[in-house]
Parts: sequence; structure tokens; C-alpha cells
Amino acid sequence: MRAGRRERRRRRPPEEHPDERWLLTYSDMITLLMALFIVLWSVSSVNTSKFNDLAASLRSALNGKVVTGNPAVLSGSTAPFSQAGTPTPQINPGPPAGFTPTDIRAQIAASIARLAARREADSLRAIQREVETYAREHGLASSIRTTINERGLVIRVLTDQVLFNTGEAALRPPATPLLTEIVHLLDVRDIDNAIRVEGNTDSVPISTSAFRSNWQLSAARADAVLEFLVRRGIKPSRLSLAGYSDQNPIAPNTTASGRAANRRVDLVLLRHSYTTPEGSATP
Repeated sequence: MRAGRRERRRRRPPEEHPDERWLLTYSDMITLLMALFIVLWSVSSVNTSKFNDLAASLRSALNGKVVTGNPAVLSGSTAPFSQAGTPTPQINPGPPAGFTPTDIRAQIAASIARLAARREADSLRAIQREVETYAREHGLASSIRTTINERGLVIRVLTDQVLFNTGEAALRPPATPLLTEIVHLLDVRDIDNAIRVEGNTDSVPISTSAFRSNWQLSAARADAVLEFLVRRGIKPSRLSLAGYSDQNPIAPNTTASGRAANRRVDLVLLRHSYTTPEGSATP
């Protein structure tokens, strides 16, 4: 009995397709492969213009720059490495319209010229004060006048009883300390302005064995002062002279006091920007 049951069990038919579970895994794999192929196909079809716009936008954003006129993504946004909320400025490759490198150089040159002119004016005023102080302390206030004009600092020294005797062009002994002090003031400040020595006379004609006219007398007196400045160390390249006779009066020649004021030697410390009447710029 028991043997018959065992026999029947042995003869029971086997289950149909016991190993078909692998088909589930296979079907899943096929599905994934199909999805992969669809994605690859879709990626292979690229819109070139949009791709280029995206690439340009990424480059500009990563560089912290925005390309003007580019409608790409991120235009006008902030740079990723900037602080939060910091707008990315427009990059201008050149100077503003109508503003050239020549204009920049001109502005720099103008600024330097203004600064140099201010320093020069300060030096001229300082020398003027020191000359006037020396004249007061040595009783020469009535014989020395100073003024600053468009030419520069003008130091006017009356010739009578200070520089020369009447009708002569040889320096008198009292002229030595005065001219020495002027030389000191011109050198101690280490300025290099040109110096013009100008001789002037009154309108009374002169005719002597030494000088046939006031032209010769005025030029000879200017030369005597110039030679003194050279001997005291003023560079000759800074110096020039002129004899104006009676053609450059500062007072009427109708009175004795006016004629005395016109008999003078002017030492002019010329501005660097001054142009001489002859038309050449001062050195």
C-alpha cells in the first residue's frame, strides 16, 4: 500500500517550465535598453544655435562678464563667484565715445602744468617778500621796488646813488651787497627760471666819449649787472639782457622825480610759460 503511494508520487508529472523566471529579468533589460537608445537618439539631434548660446552664456557667467547683446541664459545676472546680489557690470572694451587717449594725455599735461605754475608762483612771492625785507632793513626801501606780473617777478633798482653814478656804467661799491643778496635769493631756492637784465634811462639825451646815446648807456648798465651775476655763480644760460633807453618809462619824464624813477635796472625773474616779445619762449 505504501509502496503503491510512493510509486504514484514518483510518477507525478513535473511542473511546466520551472525555469521561465529569467524571462522577467530579460524583459526588464530589453526595456531599459530601448529607453537608452531613445535617449541617445534624442541627444544626437542637437539644436546647434541653442547649444552655442548656452555655451556662450556659461563662459560669460563663469568669467564674471556679460556679453552685450547676447540673448543667452544668465545675461544680466550675477557672476557665480561674486558676492550674493552683486550685479555683473557691463565690460567696456574701450574708452567712452568721444574720449581718446590723446584727451587723457592732454588732461594729465594740463594738471601737471597747473601744479608747476602754482609752485612757481609761490616761489616768486617768497623771493619778493625776502627782497622787500632786505630793502627795509638796509634803508633801500625807496630805491628798490618789486612787482609780480605776467612776465614774472620784477626787481627794480634805481641807478642813482645805488648802482651807478650819473652818466656812467661802472657799478658803485654800495651795489655789491645788494646784488649779492639778490644772487643768494635766486640760488638758495634752487630755481632755474631765466633772468633778464633790462637797462633803462630817462629821456634826457646823452652824448659823451663813452656813450653816444641812451641806448648804449642802458645796454652797458644792463651788461655790468649781468657780468656781476655771472661772477657770483648764476649760470650764463639763464641770463639775457636788454637796453631800452628811454622807451620803457614807468613815470613821466616831465619831472625830476619821474626821470629819477625811469633811470633804473630791472632784474626780471621770468616765468617758465612767458614768451618774450621777440616770440621765443624763455628757457
